[in-house]
Amino acid sequence: MTQNDQTTTLAKLKKTVGRFITERQWDQFHSPKNLSMSIAIEAAELMEKFQWVPEKESRSLYAKGRGRTELEHEVADIAIFLLSISNALRIDLARAVKAKLRHNAEKYPVDLVKGKHHKYTYYQQNKTRR
Repeated sequence: MTQNDQTTTLAKLKKTVGRFITERQWDQFHSPKNLSMSIAIEAAELMEKFQWVPEKESRSLYAKGRGRTELEHEVADIAIFLLSISNALRIDLARAVKAKLRHNAEKYPVDLVKGKHHKYTYYQQNKTRR
């Protein structure tokens, strides 16, 4: 069966990443400090792909070909380190994401923020000016 977002669970991905690390005895290097830094480094590498690219072009620049593969590799690197830190800290990623979305829904009610981009503090300061 083909592995994709529709057929692969977070639990399976976490297990696969964990196995990959354990087989290479890299657990010793995968401290929360090192993993958090690795996430930031990989995110910077992803950002570099889009640096100086016009906003509109950024949506189609890596649509196919070698560039697409490179982009997928950068995104995968971030995901691998995110899954690794979740494993290291025993974070239930699905639960954490759902909890954070509930929290964000309170900070960013649809009727107040739809189509807008401000930080939640802006909406708190301007509640009377809906």
